[in-house]
This record gives sequence, structure tokens and C-alpha cells, in this order.
Amino acid sequence: MTRTNADLVIGIDLGGTSLKTGLVNRDGKILYQNKFPSHATEKRAVVLKQIGLSVEDAMDHADGATITGIGIGSPGMVDDEGVVKGPPNFADFEGIHLRAELERMFSLPVRVENDANAAAIAESRFGAGKPHPDFLFVIWGTGVGGGIILNRKIFRGPTGGAGEIGHICIDYEGPPCNCGSRGCIEAYVGQRYLSQRTAEKLRKVEGSRLLELVGGNPAHIEPVYIAQAANEGDAFSREVLIEAGTLLGVALGAVMNTMDLRVSIIGGGVSAAGDFVMDAIKKSVQEHVLKPSRPDIRVLPAKLGNNAGILGAAGLVL
Repeated sequence: MTRTNADLVIGIDLGGTSLKTGLVNRDGKILYQNKFPSHATEKRAVVLKQIGLSVEDAMDHADGATITGIGIGSPGMVDDEGVVKGPPNFADFEGIHLRAELERMFSLPVRVENDANAAAIAESRFGAGKPHPDFLFVIWGTGVGGGIILNRKIFRGPTGGAGEIGHICIDYEGPPCNCGSRGCIEAYVGQRYLSQRTAEKLRKVEGSRLLELVGGNPAHIEPVYIAQAANEGDAFSREVLIEAGTLLGVALGAVMNTMDLRVSIIGGGVSAAGDFVMDAIKKSVQEHVLKPSRPDIRVLPAKLGNNAGILGAAGLVL
């Protein structure tokens, strides 16, 4: 098929709570997008039905343009055949042949990729990574996910599992991680873990603005409140986020040493807490990479925000 500038693709960002689907043109512009609940705790047939409804809705807004393919970013490892393995927060998605299922539903070419890898592809093609052929991409939010871009292409590894930045161990005797190991960087700075550790520390602190923001109940702490308190001048909250950025930098430095990379691009909600957090990450990375690399180290904020998932998925078939 010969593509024209009027051709569109569909990008799907599949999450444990919701799925977002967009119509994307060849310039990387989202012309239309929707949002549906993913029903991840239900049977796979229910999740597939939700995906189908979102795709059909997007197609209804294509205004007669030709749709040439569908890309989808999914949690979990994704192999070369589009089979999803170990997706967190999905009750019945283990081993699903997602590419085959969607090709059967829509009779279009389908590509499936891990969601963090898809976001890395988006930043490479349309965002902060455009000037950089090689970089490490990190999503810092509920967990810590990542993707490795080499020569402007995603590095997947032999089974599609490369880039699991969140499960780099920074202390083998550290706190337990949901993956079953201990001391993973995610077990320190992932949203749930960061909130728990902050609540424990806050019990020993008096007069923190953070405690006021959560109505006096440390159990209600979330990173958004930590960031708000820090930006309102709360020294305790600022210290918490600087420590988290420093710890993340330790893990990133290890990857950058291993892969001979100089650029890290950081996205996700927690990374947007303030420039002081990015500064802490960069300082830590520079301290943990080999000396010859240090002058060239760059730590950059991602540019695409919540659109990265759709654009990355679309980039799989553009």
C-alpha cells in the first residue's frame, strides 16, 4: 500500500485504569483521542472489548481518511510476536497474543510494544529525544519504567525485556520490591513506596506543610502533595524529593555506564515536581558515571507528557 500524507494510524495507550486511543497523522499530530476504562481486573475478553470500542470510536472520527495500522503500548514484557507477559494490574492478560487478537478484530497491521518502550519511541521521534540518536528514557511515576534508544531505534533485547530500569538493585539488603527482589530503585522512589517512606519519616518531623496538606493523616501522602509542599517552601518535602532524585540517579548512572550513554530523558508525574529534582538526578548521575563521561552528561525533561503513550504506539506503525 502506498501511503499518503492523509493516511492516519491509530495509537493505543493501554493502562491498568484506562486506555487512551488516538488518531495520529504522519507528522505525529494527534487529530482525535478518547479515553475508556480498561477494566483490567476483568477477564481478557472484557479488556479486548474495551479496546475495540475505543478503536471503533476513533475510526468514526477519521472523516474518510485511510487508516493504515494500529499500534498499542501495553504493560508487561512484549515478545516479537506481540505476546504480552507479566502485565502488572491485569487479572487475565498473561500470555495474550495481543497482536493476533487485534488483527483479527480489525483486519489491519498491528504492532505491540511495552508501554515504556512506546513512550521512549515517542520522545525519540517527536519529543525531547529528536536531537539525540542514543539515550536512556525513564518514566518515574507509579513505578519506574524505562526504554533504551540506540541509533534512534528501541533496544528490546532478545525477549523484549530490555530497559527495566526500575528493577536495578541499589542495595541488595534494601526494602522488598513488588517484583520479588530487594533494594530495587522502584522500591525506593516508585509512587507507593515513596509515599510510605515519606509517611514514616514525617512522624518524626514537626510543623511540616505536608502534614497540613494531607489533613494531618500521613496515610494520605502522595507524591503530588510532597511536590506541592516542597514548592511552597517545606524543607522536609524538598529534602525527600532531592533524596529520591539522588537515588534514581544512582540507578541511571549504572545503566549509562553499562550502555555507554550520555543522555537521560525523564518523564512521569514525579519528575515534574520541580527543577530541583531534575538537578538532583543530574548531580547524582554525574557522580556515578565514569569520569570521562561526566562533561557530556545531560538529564532532560520529557516533552510529550500524557500524549507520549499514544504517539509512541502510533510510531510503531507510522
